[in-house]
Amino acid sequence: MQKHADRRMLLIEDSRMFSTVLKHGLETLHGLSVTHCSTFAAARMAIDDNPGEFAVAVLDLNLPDGPNCEALDYVTSHGIAAIVFTGSFNDETQSEVLKRGVVDCVIKSQPDSISQVISVVDRVLTNTSTHVLLVDSKKESRSELLTMLRQQQFQVSQAVDGAGALATLDSFEGIDVVVTDLVLSDMTAHTLLAEIRQRHGEDGVSVVALAGGDDRQQAARFLQNGGTEFIPKPFLVDEFNSRIYHVANIRRRIQMLHNIAARDYLTDIYNRRHFFQHGPRLVEQCLRRGQSTSIAILDIDHFKRLNDTYGHEVGDLVLKAVAGRLRSLVGEAHLLARLGGEEFGILFNNLAVSDANSFCEMLREDLAQAKVTADDEELTVTVSIGLATVETQESFDNYLNAADQFLYMAKYNGRNRIVSELTLLQSMSA
Repeated sequence: MQKHADRRMLLIEDSRMFSTVLKHGLETLHGLSVTHCSTFAAARMAIDDNPGEFAVAVLDLNLPDGPNCEALDYVTSHGIAAIVFTGSFNDETQSEVLKRGVVDCVIKSQPDSISQVISVVDRVLTNTSTHVLLVDSKKESRSELLTMLRQQQFQVSQAVDGAGALATLDSFEGIDVVVTDLVLSDMTAHTLLAEIRQRHGEDGVSVVALAGGDDRQQAARFLQNGGTEFIPKPFLVDEFNSRIYHVANIRRRIQMLHNIAARDYLTDIYNRRHFFQHGPRLVEQCLRRGQSTSIAILDIDHFKRLNDTYGHEVGDLVLKAVAGRLRSLVGEAHLLARLGGEEFGILFNNLAVSDANSFCEMLREDLAQAKVTADDEELTVTVSIGLATVETQESFDNYLNAADQFLYMAKYNGRNRIVSELTLLQSMSA
């Protein structure tokens, strides 16, 4: 799979040779959809006709109808990351262009200029999909780092101390990289790293520390304790950008591998392994924040009979149909996985038990009303559900065992129903 498939970029270049080679390289290597414009007027029309579509633009500074950086100004004014690719350049021009917030400048006369542009485009698109948490108690240095990270197109959140960083990580799971000063107002980067690893696992998020001085033992200790990178101050801007991009790129590759390993081969939802790895941390986060959570186990009713009657191919078709419907209903808010055979698990994230109960009832009714077509025959599929509330810190197996007990009761009492502590209390009071 190509790394940036389906992303769109704009190439503003009046040289046929450069534009042909660049367009071919970018589309072939990265799977990008490249729109080429040879004039400023054409580029302006492309941007106006496709608002918000272009993630990045590669452009020449001097165009026949825009010799004074008009294209650059128009691109940046529309929030598009700009990479300058030009033949006429000097230190004064470079300084002026960099002030306009461009990502990088590549000189056409350099022997490897084409490969450089392709590499910078890869860097920009990797960065735009990477969320960095910047942690620095010193306002001035935090502001400087924030400017550098945003200029390189990273999504950036900020925290002024370790406690704030941990709170952000707990409340938002989209953080990819933490960049922290070695000494914070309430803890060191070593303490923050230990907390992050304890709460989010060894590879849950990449952690980079920044520090001044010549104490190389600090760097060794940080890396030995599970840190991803250590950048000594003072650093060159290009060095900082390259190191952070390198971390982000490795992070993306790890996430891709994790995603492949976490998916069930048949249904393409999460598998049992991912559920057992990620579930305990999600429960811990909910309990630490004082939020409600619960676990549901769903089982397709009479699935063995269905397999025996129609064959395993139809059984697989039913499994994929049920998984697809569950995925569309559950979405990304909660953790859904196939636990094995015809059994699925849902770990609810910050959902009150009464709401989780209602949600499960909605799932049951929706699946019962849907039809699965197999061999020109419409099959009705129902599910039984056991729902267990998570109230205190216990082993993850205990939560699953409780849900499994409720599932057994649902099957014993006739199937196509949900059983939970709430439904039992309601039946007793009826």
